[in-house]
Amino acid sequence: MPTSHPALRLQSAERPSNWSLIRRMLALGWVYRFHSIRIVVLQVVLVSVALAGLGLTGIGIDWLRAQVDTDAPSPRWPFGWSIPSHWTPGESLWLISGLILLTALVNAGLKYLAAVDAAILTQRILVQLRSSVYDKLQRLSFRFFDHNDSSSIINRAAGDVNAVRAFVDGVIVKVLTVGLTLLVYVTYMLSVHVPLTIACLLTTPLLWWGATRFSREVRPEYVKSSELVDKMILNLAENVQGQQVVKGFAREPEQTRQFAEANQAIRDQKQKIFWKISIFQPIMGGLTQLNMMILLGYGGYLVIQGELALGSGLFVFANLLHEFANQVGQITNIANTIQASLTGAQRVFEVMDAPIEIESAAAALRLPRAAGQIEFENVTFGYDANKPVLRNISLDVAPGECVAVVGETGAGKTTLLSLILRCYDPQTGSVRVDGQDVKQLSLDDLRRNIGIVFQDQFLFSHTVASNIAFGHPDATYDEIEHAARIAAADEFIRELPDGYDTIIGEQGCNLSGGQRQRLAIARALLLDPPILILDDATAAIDPETEHEIQQAVEQALQGRTTFIVGNRLSTVRRADNIVVLEAGQIVQAGTHHELLSCEGHYRRLARLQYDDMSAEGNDEHVSSVVCASAREEG
Repeated sequence: MPTSHPALRLQSAERPSNWSLIRRMLALGWVYRFHSIRIVVLQVVLVSVALAGLGLTGIGIDWLRAQVDTDAPSPRWPFGWSIPSHWTPGESLWLISGLILLTALVNAGLKYLAAVDAAILTQRILVQLRSSVYDKLQRLSFRFFDHNDSSSIINRAAGDVNAVRAFVDGVIVKVLTVGLTLLVYVTYMLSVHVPLTIACLLTTPLLWWGATRFSREVRPEYVKSSELVDKMILNLAENVQGQQVVKGFAREPEQTRQFAEANQAIRDQKQKIFWKISIFQPIMGGLTQLNMMILLGYGGYLVIQGELALGSGLFVFANLLHEFANQVGQITNIANTIQASLTGAQRVFEVMDAPIEIESAAAALRLPRAAGQIEFENVTFGYDANKPVLRNISLDVAPGECVAVVGETGAGKTTLLSLILRCYDPQTGSVRVDGQDVKQLSLDDLRRNIGIVFQDQFLFSHTVASNIAFGHPDATYDEIEHAARIAAADEFIRELPDGYDTIIGEQGCNLSGGQRQRLAIARALLLDPPILILDDATAAIDPETEHEIQQAVEQALQGRTTFIVGNRLSTVRRADNIVVLEAGQIVQAGTHHELLSCEGHYRRLARLQYDDMSAEGNDEHVSSVVCASAREEG
């Protein structure tokens, strides 16, 4: 089994600094700078229009006061403009009301445009981030997936990218918007009365200090929350994929309890975060209310003394302080978003920074169609370099030769053949195709020259035809049907409800094991590969079906270099050369007859299978040589 590898483990030992993560997210925001600037400008215009409406309301109050109290000061109109003296009070009131209504309509239109623009930016970033993470996952080596839970990878690609996205529109854009909005508010307030503005904003440094402290305290809680979500997704995925086992052992109640506990742990963790937020926000709100107390005391005194207008002064100031408090309250949300973004960014960038172990060399050699010569030269490989799975493997395979690899479970059979595909690279030695080290060949060319039928078949939730044509999407229906006939799949496919257009359920859940296996064989044969690997391809096929497709598969093997992994003699005895692995080393090699003539693993395997078949009355499936050898041993 693969063991942990520090360079590929997503939970890295050294956490990057917050500033390094912020710099990378700022670089991401720079990609969308023009769209972000447009949103910020739109927000500033929106604030200015809202401020104009508020100023008009204040003027309206001062105008009404002047109509009631002739001793009250006249309203200060902007830009030196005023209502003509011959206008009636009704006409003046209609004008002021109309202007206020106009600013409200403009404000509503701008809000709509700002919301749409922000939503478009959000989706652009989200799509780009998910595509980048997905693209990186396609290029990462098998070792990466060996060492990381699928639940954690899925959560990073689906959930954590949303947190990184939030940094652009929820932090960068929001900070610029809040900063410019506060600047507009403060500038307006200073233009009205400087001492009152300074007095009302004395608590602002405390707000910034509180936001910084809150940000530091809540960060670890977000990290733990993401880890709990990973655990919950893993629990869910394993339960869905292992339903047969769960139901077979009647473990539904226990599985339900485990999922409920995982879900409860997430809720409890979220409550910790919300609890801190719920404490922080009222404290921040209380500080802003101090500003209002100062305004009523000091500002009220100025109004009484005639130094400040009631409407365009005190009323506008009160509303601006309220809006100021709302904007400062955004600091809490920004701080909250920053911590969520930092946690998500760390997890996303761990995927983006994971080393790509297997890739084409800079000047890779092309391999249009291989002749099929395979050579292993002193190959040693281990998932952990200190624990080799294969030791000093040397093997020459001529073009068109069929080689069977036999051995006990864990002997390294599948691992050996995975080196041909460059799923992994050996620690020492080399694997060559047509005399060229596979490390020097184009990775795409190499793998397109190899057809493989895995031990555990995977089918996609698509049509039968699309699954067969997965490696050759441009194949014609005639080519697909031909491959299916060779794999003895055509007959059962035509019996499906929609034939080749039948939708296969998730992982082929509506097909039998043998049917899935035959579709996988057809998928490999459609490529017409010069090299074919059958990794225990008949393991899930019953003897009758195996006998049915055996000759058809043999036809497909003609002219191809073929590797067959398995222990069933009915499959491997036809090979030109049989290699026996024990503990990662080749201990025997030869033809079926040669290996039966000497003591060893292969002969013991033949004797055991003969005894089993004899007990079931299936002697016809055992060659006469096996029978004779088994009897001699008896």
